[in-house]
Amino acid sequence: MRCQDRIYGAEFSLTDIENTAKNDGLLSMEIEFNRICNFNCIYCYAQNGSNDKHDLTKEEFCDVINQARDLGARKIIILGGEPMLYPHIIEMLQYIKKYGMEIELFTNGTNITQSTAKALSECGVVVVLKMNSFDEKLQDTLSGKKGAYKQIYAAFKNLKQAGYPHNQPLGISTIICRQNIDELVTMWIWLRDQNITPYFEMITPQGKAKKNDFLEVEPRRIQELFYQIADIDSKKYGYHWNPQPPLVGGRCLRHQFSCIVTSQGYVMPCVGITIPVGNVKEKKLKDIIRESEIIQDLRNYKRTIKGPCSGCVKPDECYGCRGAAYQLTGDYLASDPLCWKNLDKQNKIICLPVNVSRLVPHKPPMLIIDKLIEIRERASVSEMEISKDSIFIGEDGRLDEASYAEMISQAIAAQNGFRNLENQESKAQGLLLGIKNLEILGSAQIGDKLRVSVYKVAKYGEFGVIKGEIFRGKDLIVRGEIKVWHNDNKSLE
Repeated sequence: MRCQDRIYGAEFSLTDIENTAKNDGLLSMEIEFNRICNFNCIYCYAQNGSNDKHDLTKEEFCDVINQARDLGARKIIILGGEPMLYPHIIEMLQYIKKYGMEIELFTNGTNITQSTAKALSECGVVVVLKMNSFDEKLQDTLSGKKGAYKQIYAAFKNLKQAGYPHNQPLGISTIICRQNIDELVTMWIWLRDQNITPYFEMITPQGKAKKNDFLEVEPRRIQELFYQIADIDSKKYGYHWNPQPPLVGGRCLRHQFSCIVTSQGYVMPCVGITIPVGNVKEKKLKDIIRESEIIQDLRNYKRTIKGPCSGCVKPDECYGCRGAAYQLTGDYLASDPLCWKNLDKQNKIICLPVNVSRLVPHKPPMLIIDKLIEIRERASVSEMEISKDSIFIGEDGRLDEASYAEMISQAIAAQNGFRNLENQESKAQGLLLGIKNLEILGSAQIGDKLRVSVYKVAKYGEFGVIKGEIFRGKDLIVRGEIKVWHNDNKSLE
């Protein structure tokens, strides 16, 4: 297999990917054994730290790996934190190898001595070293640790002595930032000449990267880099690929065939879409994948994706970076704002919060909810400010208790409308059919700002059960369930 074909699922055929998506299976699974890290990378997506009391046990890790294999997974990708700080890492690698799955491990080089490098090779591990610059000072700065460059170089030397990249594939993971972009072409050529796979990737604007905007590169400059490297790859190495974000030389279709399991057991679509869709401590992986609204939306992206990306000329190869879309817009189905093809179409990319009037059929004075501010798995958060003009205000200036069920109803209607926005009629019709166990724990009056959180508990044909909670500041003032009818089956799935 050519080294280029190893990048982010490129080794899987489109037929395999399509069948896996259709059958709710997996071709690979990303997993975190811990969140502990000895680096402090200024672009890192993850919050450092791990609580052993909440982390999965070895037995639970083994079980979820078995579940992934039963779903068709051929590869386990190990992330972190720093996986080489996990005390049972070699044991887990041996376990994965025992069951015939490929292993890919991303590391900053920690604890890769001559003996551990040999152990990694014996387990058939594809090691991907995180290295962002040939300049020692810059590498240390980006890593947030003095001596990081020397540590990475020492690990590289030990891996070479253990037979990498000749006996086992070796990769270098590099983020593209303003500080290193001028040396990346040189790095790429050197890596290719050494038969090392370059994993060059745009930064997802989340975590520390979101705070450190000095790392940002103008998208046109990134486009230039992608095309420059594509030309070099074609002419010098015989690798032919179409430049597209966020991966240099690769395609990211991971949501069609993969997911990530965190050290605490939470399942998410990827490290960029930081929405838990379930936990393997509570439910089987196959059930989480099959029942997740978000995962199913992503696997049916040709039908669900919104904005300019929906009309892309390469729908089989690219749907933008879903992580970037989510982090910048709040919507995992939005068009990728960082794709250079979308730079002149930013006004067509909808970002949360969204005015609810765009999403529901209600008109003032019956429209109570103001804005949809957050989308979660089968859930959402809306907000409103109580106006003196509201028809639900009593003579004492307080909100009529009968309005609370209507708030919950409009909040779920807004959630459904946003999910379908730009793809089908967003203002689909629905009816509030009943109220169950509505508890009034507080009151609200003119000028109060309320937050309405709703969750789809169950669906029975065209009927759904919705749990709602209403907050005034930090105070929970209302909770209960409503039963609704909706004429768009997809919206209650």
